[in-house]
Amino acid sequence: MPILIISIIAALHFLAGDGRCVEVPVLRQTTGKSLQFSGDSRFKIALFADLHYGENAWTEWGPAQEKSERVMAAVLDKETPDFVIYLGDVITANNLPIPNATMYWDCAISPTRKRGIPWATIFGNHDDASFVWPSEWFSATGIPQVCCPPTNFSVSGERECSFGGAKRIELVNMEIERNTLSYSHSGPRELWPSVSNYVLQVSSSTNGKLPVVFLYFLDSGGGSYPEVISHAQAKWFEEQSQLINPDARIPEVIFWHIPSEAYKKVAPMPIFGIHKPCVGSINKERVASQEAEWGTMDILLHRSSVKAVFVGHNHGLDWCCPYKNLWLCFARHTGYGGYGNWARGSRILEMTENPFSLKSWIRMEDGSEHSYVILSS
Repeated sequence: MPILIISIIAALHFLAGDGRCVEVPVLRQTTGKSLQFSGDSRFKIALFADLHYGENAWTEWGPAQEKSERVMAAVLDKETPDFVIYLGDVITANNLPIPNATMYWDCAISPTRKRGIPWATIFGNHDDASFVWPSEWFSATGIPQVCCPPTNFSVSGERECSFGGAKRIELVNMEIERNTLSYSHSGPRELWPSVSNYVLQVSSSTNGKLPVVFLYFLDSGGGSYPEVISHAQAKWFEEQSQLINPDARIPEVIFWHIPSEAYKKVAPMPIFGIHKPCVGSINKERVASQEAEWGTMDILLHRSSVKAVFVGHNHGLDWCCPYKNLWLCFARHTGYGGYGNWARGSRILEMTENPFSLKSWIRMEDGSEHSYVILSS
């Protein structure tokens, strides 16, 4: 395990539970930028999906969502993963009554950061959504006091504070610049307006240059543009995978936020529960898929190296189902933000190096474990 060098380099503002702006130190951590299987030839990933930090922050319900940190802490301390993936909807920008959504983004990644665990993020449909003015703000109660950064002044020198949220590129750039444990990338500019499109290599425990598995991240849109993985993104994946894994010998695992239409084809009927070959514990709603399919699934199905796809978005689903030669899986709703009152948890992935295998299960906030499934062996 690389040695971490931790130093306080800056201060960050966030909204405390009582609505105050609180200044806290940002810990800058320095470590080698490589992902490798551990000495026992295993690599474990925790998926945190749909945290929805900042939702309705001006109500009694809003601050209660900070229980999300408790969920993440419980999972991280029980599983001690090698890596964490934030699977979209980290924040609910359309509900954030502050001018800079990066405050809440930083709060969301802090449990992972302070434990010295590297992570990566992808965007969901709420992360850069435009602020929606609550109608009750125009009643007799009025607009709540806004928490503005102290440096937010207009050209004239007057205090300026608008509910602008933050753009995808601003969020990811902030994360990367302030956190050396972040493995997130802003992705190729030619794929704009999508941003979180990139690939990470996990190398052998004995050779840092020898790839064992490739992790692909795709931006499934929503918020500031339609909920879709574009044809350009599909071609980018096809070109990248053929370039770095031309014979499809190395396994590939895929992550995005909004399920594709293929998920509807394998989804168990909600009224009948979950039965084999699917594995899971909650099936309380229908799949809310992307608006269109522009070739991504066809490309994945033609690559024998692709083992599974993992998504979030649907809070009431946590199943994995086989789809032809790969698996389609939902994560588990992690955050106390967002709809639904189902128990919170995290989907865990564990890979072994030689021979390669991919297993998964759900770790709950209360420490229990369920829905074990072998996705590749």
